[in-house]
Amino acid sequence: MSFLDKAKELLNQNDDKVDQGLDKVGDLAKGKFAGHDSQIDQGIDQLQRMTGGGDTTAAPPAAPEGEQPPPAQ
Repeated sequence: MSFLDKAKELLNQNDDKVDQGLDKVGDLAKGKFAGHDSQIDQGIDQLQRMTGGGDTTAAPPAAPEGEQPPPAQ
């Protein structure tokens, strides 16, 4: 298992902590680069979507055309 594989596995296992850390980084960046809040938020949101299998902030994937999405439980 390569270093990158281990890093990805750790990110997926600790997705909530990674998301919290990214939120803190975003807050620091907003303080340093005032006036760019929307761009910083977009970047942080993109990173959070990239980091994990357990990410609850990402929208569910769209159903392919012609298929019905599964019923909500």
